[in-house]
Amino acid sequence: MAKRPIDPRLKAIGVEDYNVPKRTPGHPTKSHVVVAKEGDEIKTIRFGEQGVRGNPPKDKESEEYKARRIAFYRRHETDIKRGKLSAAWWAYHVKWGNYGA
Repeated sequence: MAKRPIDPRLKAIGVEDYNVPKRTPGHPTKSHVVVAKEGDEIKTIRFGEQGVRGNPPKDKESEEYKARRIAFYRRHETDIKRGKLSAAWWAYHVKWGNYGA
């Protein structure tokens, strides 16, 4: 079985497959990058503000933490619902602790 050719976008950011987020500590403004693929559409997306932590759900979390996560979702809800080709979707699922949901 022949190997499929490696997409140059994957090689450029140093990941092995599509939809695998990678931290980018050396980037001046964005904290993560991913080569997102949905159907036949492929897009390189940088997301997350550098130096800012998300707020993944924790056991016995405070009401303030829960409110931050809910506020982020409500603020970006429209873009999150666009799917994997939006930076908001990736920020919500990776930085805010809902990855794999």
